Amino acid sequence: MLPSARPLVTATAVLSFCFCFGSVLLAEGMVHNHTWDISYQYKSPDCFEKLAVTVNGEAPGPTIHATQGDTIVVTVNNKLETENTAIHWHGIRQIDTPWADGVGGVTQCPILPGETFTYTFVVDRAGTYLYHSHYGMQRVAGLNGMIVVTVPGGGREPFTYDEEQTVLLEDWWHKSVYDQATGLAAKPLVFVGEPESLLINGRGMFNCSKLSTATGTCNNSHPDCALPTLFTVVPGKTYLLRIGSLTSLSSLSFEIEGHWMTVVEADGHYVRPFVVRNLFIYSGETYSVLVKADQDPRRNYWATSHIVGRNPTTPSGKAIVSYTGNDPWKTPPTTPTTGPPWNNTAIRVEQSRAIAAHPGYVVPAPARADRTLLLLNTQNQIEGQTKWTINGVSLHFPPTPYLVSMKHDLTAAYDQRPPLDTYDHKGHDISAPALTNGTIGSPVYRLAFDSVVDVVLQNSNMLNNKSETHPWHLHGHDFWVLGHGDGKFDPASDAWKLMNVKNPIMKNTVPLHPDGWTALRFHANNPGVWLFHCHVEAHVFMGMGVVFEEGVKRVGRLPSSIMGCGLSKGLH
Repeated sequence: MLPSARPLVTATAVLSFCFCFGSVLLAEGMVHNHTWDISYQYKSPDCFEKLAVTVNGEAPGPTIHATQGDTIVVTVNNKLETENTAIHWHGIRQIDTPWADGVGGVTQCPILPGETFTYTFVVDRAGTYLYHSHYGMQRVAGLNGMIVVTVPGGGREPFTYDEEQTVLLEDWWHKSVYDQATGLAAKPLVFVGEPESLLINGRGMFNCSKLSTATGTCNNSHPDCALPTLFTVVPGKTYLLRIGSLTSLSSLSFEIEGHWMTVVEADGHYVRPFVVRNLFIYSGETYSVLVKADQDPRRNYWATSHIVGRNPTTPSGKAIVSYTGNDPWKTPPTTPTTGPPWNNTAIRVEQSRAIAAHPGYVVPAPARADRTLLLLNTQNQIEGQTKWTINGVSLHFPPTPYLVSMKHDLTAAYDQRPPLDTYDHKGHDISAPALTNGTIGSPVYRLAFDSVVDVVLQNSNMLNNKSETHPWHLHGHDFWVLGHGDGKFDPASDAWKLMNVKNPIMKNTVPLHPDGWTALRFHANNPGVWLFHCHVEAHVFMGMGVVFEEGVKRVGRLPSSIMGCGLSKGLH
């Protein structure tokens, strides 16, 4: 971390309330003050120079470190000159601070160029989390990073290790965000295409000789794109790797040559430990794994990331794991690992089904739901544009943030017609492209406060007759993952009996696998308005998401700093 990016931690302790699964805990924590300048800078993370959105001049941004119960204060100065911004604290539930969730159009007006906005929130649970831009497709340009929250003094984790390391996985394009967004809105669609590179902790290596024309500065000797050393290990020691994926498109497999990984945490919740050679990780997910340095210490080893679920044209991401005493920059003597077959969906589903709550940390799921939403994603042609829809509606963020309009009864600011709870699951053929065109809108699922909601995500084929992976992320909550199934979910069948209600893992992001369904359950007990969406950047930009409202009238007085756009101009 650069000195300019180092957080200032005040010496004053504060008392903060932690509402954890219905219980109220009074915790004494520290206040961590950060000041971030968000600006465009020329960067060469994969040897190709282009503009990146940076935090204090760096991309990725600094890792935020805190202890459970601490308060994080981030003052954001938007120095992008001609571009708005907003920052989402991915996995932080924002209990009592829904306006700090950082989603332009949902919880706040975007931060205008030249303006300053301060996010203040409590990190109420230990674990590994993320942050990233949540304005337009800005995340693609590099505004992202990790959040590490440790257990308070005297707390214990159900595993031990000697040292820890963060690993941030990304994909990277040479095409600008504006080029990508313009193509997605074009008639006909111009898709973003496959990324040029995969980055590990902000570094990759594009082969500059592949450039057919001189479209920019590409230098394979640039220090920014040197093959990175992920970390150096001491033989016999055990390391905790906190791994997060903020890819914009790609599902990944991550591995360390010759070393097994024991998965112990997912999205801030302890899991029943299981061992993998390849960790499948989807955009928005975090995992913690234990790795023991038990291989030949006389050489270095590859750490690699590989695209799965899409026919990859992108080279694998590569880094070095060095044993102490070796040259940490020395290339391993072996060929980099290639990972599992990209199109083997079965092994990815198998890993998803293997994730269960740690026996000592099971949070019991409610026995039944008060409401069930059966959500079908389809790709549609709407007025000449290619859009993603959920139950026939492609989500469009209104000019007035939902949180403001619903708190202040600005009913003209969003669609009043409620979205559908289900679709024609008997008649719809998920193996064929959608037959209807759908609509573009801004409706809201209004959930009874303190109710239990089941959501079944149903995948279907796109217009090209293929089915893809969609990682879904819920803001403001964790949910119980009840199960993953193949084919079409039928509410009248035995599918419910197959779901795991004994020891389901809680997560905030979960994959919807090709040609299948994923079921989850959550407690609508966090007052606010919350986005639920596919974490593939192009897909949410094209409308793959829904909005939940629960107990918005219970939310305290909204800060005036989140207002000033759309119909909220008079409230600012």
